[in-house]
Amino acid sequence: MSSASDPLAPLAGLPGVVESVDSVRKAVDRVYGHRVMRRRSGEITSEAALRGARGSAALSGADWALEEVRRRTDFGSEPEALTVGAALRLTAEAGQLLSIWRQSPLRVLARLHLVACGSTADGDVVGRPRLAGEPVVEPLVELPLPSAEEVAGRLDGLSRLIIAGGSAPALITAAVVHGELLALRPFASYNGLVARAAERIVLINSGLDPKAICPAEVGHAEQGTEAYLAAFEGYVSGTPEGMAAWIAHCGRAIELGVRESTAVCEALQRGAA
Repeated sequence: MSSASDPLAPLAGLPGVVESVDSVRKAVDRVYGHRVMRRRSGEITSEAALRGARGSAALSGADWALEEVRRRTDFGSEPEALTVGAALRLTAEAGQLLSIWRQSPLRVLARLHLVACGSTADGDVVGRPRLAGEPVVEPLVELPLPSAEEVAGRLDGLSRLIIAGGSAPALITAAVVHGELLALRPFASYNGLVARAAERIVLINSGLDPKAICPAEVGHAEQGTEAYLAAFEGYVSGTPEGMAAWIAHCGRAIELGVRESTAVCEALQRGAA
């Protein structure tokens, strides 16, 4: 797809977006060039997955310490444990869905919701977009829900966009996928977790972060819920300023994820982790 026909390409021209894209690319290149990555990249990937899941769960109301997430084996009891378990399952599943994403994004989203719910949810509402009148449980976002009809139309548009591909940088595509899913809240539950897992898939699949060592979820959590929601409201507004602010927020989240994995690399190099 040429830049002229790519709906996301104009977003690269918004104030500050080029700078965000460049800054993210340089940060990612630095961590990929770390000497530890040549020998122990698998360990960095595993640790990034754990920390990313913890960050995503924190934004959905289950702000557990990293060591608690690492230690626990039971995630099927109280609501916070269910949320952490869902985040861990989603992070593990994301890497298995990369080839399907470009062919059938809606199938991947349905799978992500199914994985998030596990065996705890009503089977009638799992793995499909909500119908008219069905409630949504999303502890973070309190904005009005789009109608089921609007959700169906916008999901179809998002799917077509992903399948067509385009010239927009990975940061822009990931931010739009994340923001759109969070705005739509297409499922009965776990929409925030699914939106952030989809962002992860875009970043991996685009080639920006092929080894999944730059957990944006860490950065979203580190910037805090208030900043996350303020940036997200910019996305929902649809204004150039709002969109630019959301993309910049997502870029900063990736950079903070890079910082986290760089610290892991340094600890491994010192023999401290």
